[in-house]
Amino acid sequence: MVLPFFFLVLIVTQSGSVRPQQLQQQSKNIFILAGQSNMAGRGGVVSNTIAGIATWDGDVPPQCSPNPSILKLSANLTWVLAHEPLHSDIDFKNINGIGPGMAFANYVLGKDPNFGIIGLVPCAVGGTKISLWEKGTFLYKQMMKRAQASVQNGGTIQALLWYQGESDTESQEDAKSYKAKLQKFFLDVRDDLQSPMLPIIQVALASGSGPLIEIVREAQMGIDLMNLRIIDAKGLPLEPDNLHLTTAAQVQLGKMFADTFLKFLPSGPIVSPIRSSAPRNSSNFVVNILIAPLFLCIRMILFLTNIV
Repeated sequence: MVLPFFFLVLIVTQSGSVRPQQLQQQSKNIFILAGQSNMAGRGGVVSNTIAGIATWDGDVPPQCSPNPSILKLSANLTWVLAHEPLHSDIDFKNINGIGPGMAFANYVLGKDPNFGIIGLVPCAVGGTKISLWEKGTFLYKQMMKRAQASVQNGGTIQALLWYQGESDTESQEDAKSYKAKLQKFFLDVRDDLQSPMLPIIQVALASGSGPLIEIVREAQMGIDLMNLRIIDAKGLPLEPDNLHLTTAAQVQLGKMFADTFLKFLPSGPIVSPIRSSAPRNSSNFVVNILIAPLFLCIRMILFLTNIV
């Protein structure tokens, strides 16, 4: 059974009015959601072939229902109770529907009820090539701004969830340069978040806006970095546009994200240097201090190799 959108908004509005200040101050397990339209969510978005107008059907599956333990960093950098469409105020130039974020968070809490508050940081924007996510671009700066704001009042960045690449399947130049650009993006994110071992979970494409899907998929699967995991969306059902995942597919993808992330947790959530002023977990801090110089050496070797 799915919840009508108006009922969903009523629940969230009533719940959110109870303790808005407490939402900002709670310590959170934070996840950055970035990429393009299939991360932002187009599940349930249908286009009227006559009028050419896209609309969302408003159906929210129970796996994506609001949960008082799931928050979202809004476009104005405040924490609110999360609800679908998760990216509505971020990817605001497009019609958003169901994405993987809410299903992911609900699955994590279902598997580990003691996990704590989850803070989702939506950053995805539809139709964006990897070049638009390079360090120094508007999207990259916005993502970093939101990531840094997310930890100000208590929280730890646990992982980057990444789903992008459909727009890079249109030209040979984009597809063939994709691997190098994506790897640099991942390394830059870890650098700027001061978290050299930050878990990254990326999605291998299920579709593309061009014919070079397999080249981009091979690039995605060919990146070999520590704490980088890949989940494969190939074969998940698509909307009639043959580009975007259906609502059911997004729920399945959320579960795949959750199952993969939970394998990172043998004894508890990951402690990242990018966190609030709460007491630091000293053992994890030492690990990061020891790993950081090694990480910089690896980057230098990769850089020199590319020059040669």
